[in-house]
Amino acid sequence: MKIAIFHNFLDNIGGAEKTDLLIARELGADIYTTNIDVEKIRSMGFSTDNIFSIGRVPINAPFRQDATSWRFSHLNLKKKYDAYIIAGDWALSGAIHNHPNLWYVYSPSRELWDLYPYTRKNLVPWHGRFLFDVWVHYHRHKSHKILPYVDKIIATSNTVKERIKHYLDQESIVLYPPIDTSLYSNGEDHGYWLSVNRLITHKRVDMQIQAFAQLPKEKLVIVGSYEKSKHFDRYAHYIQSITPPNVEIRSWVSDEELRSLYAHCHAFITTSLNEDFGLTPLEAMASGKPVIAPNEGGYRETLVDGHTGLLITNIDTNKIITAVKSLAQDKKHYEDFCKKHAQQFDIALYIDAFKKELLK
Repeated sequence: MKIAIFHNFLDNIGGAEKTDLLIARELGADIYTTNIDVEKIRSMGFSTDNIFSIGRVPINAPFRQDATSWRFSHLNLKKKYDAYIIAGDWALSGAIHNHPNLWYVYSPSRELWDLYPYTRKNLVPWHGRFLFDVWVHYHRHKSHKILPYVDKIIATSNTVKERIKHYLDQESIVLYPPIDTSLYSNGEDHGYWLSVNRLITHKRVDMQIQAFAQLPKEKLVIVGSYEKSKHFDRYAHYIQSITPPNVEIRSWVSDEELRSLYAHCHAFITTSLNEDFGLTPLEAMASGKPVIAPNEGGYRETLVDGHTGLLITNIDTNKIITAVKSLAQDKKHYEDFCKKHAQQFDIALYIDAFKKELLK
């Protein structure tokens, strides 16, 4: 069975991109995208021989999103493949000419829907908000026009399933993104906390830094890649300006180095706002490490409070400090439960489910 995967861009690798690369490898699928960072992809242990660009797009919003949507709307592979997986929000227009297809939804475009108020307030300057509203209205309308071309919808979590129903009035089934648990191992605790996320405002990395600024005896390592666009750059520079001596920021690491960081950290921390699913906590748990996370979004589906770490309701700096102090005392009893829990999301269990959905 020949399968093609459509993804927005592969020049900055986060959880969604990593999942697509893993699914493509396991299904023997090709990936069609726009911008590609070959070096990053290869450093993660994936081949780029099956990845094809349909044309480059700008790096800055909104031109990046507009150009990506336009390119995919004109992509017609003329039944070269038996099935198509649309795995990017701005690649949704690829459904128009390519069938049979399924939309594997990491989330309906967050700046258009659930994060629209947050984006408008925090990322759009006041003088650009009218144009932003027009842009959002246009793309919401366009999304509803494309939906009839989508043959099947699969959500990456119940959180995303609820968004699909609320914002798009569409039903979906849930199939969690998988991880290859065999790649992760538990190593000697080197005493640092670990955070892995894109450096963008809704990940709330500044909250982590502000907490550890008040915990000078604790060390935090942040692996934070970001796109070379204006709003990513702005937030990354802000983060770096408030970083205290006990916090280290690494912009990019290879997959081998990342697995080592997981293996030797004391515990993992994440603060993302209403996360769609949350792949990095699962990678930490596969390494036997407990996780501190907000009690919201996909984290409520992938974490078990008190067994895989701590879920914090209405998370803020003070609550992070309290959680760190609590977890720093004794994390050993979390190890076995974390590993066993992560096994429930292993690629071996999910790849067959993917094949079944594609063949239905």
